[in-house]
Amino acid sequence: MTTAPDNDRRRLRDLSAPQRAVLAALVLVQLGLLGAALFDLSRRPARKVRGDKRLWAAAAFVNYVGPLAYFACGRKR
Repeated sequence: MTTAPDNDRRRLRDLSAPQRAVLAALVLVQLGLLGAALFDLSRRPARKVRGDKRLWAAAAFVNYVGPLAYFACGRKR
């Protein structure tokens, strides 16, 4: 089995401008979801959260899935 040399790896500067724009947009969406989930968790009383708030905070750091799961399943209405 051979491995690729380190110089064959793509770097951010190797991406085209549209690719960098899409990547930046995805990063902003991810950070926005994370921030919104953590902000909501910090403000919401524990009785209005399904499960442990600390576990939901940790789950929020899982890309896209964590914050979306919290908003879909973690909050009581």
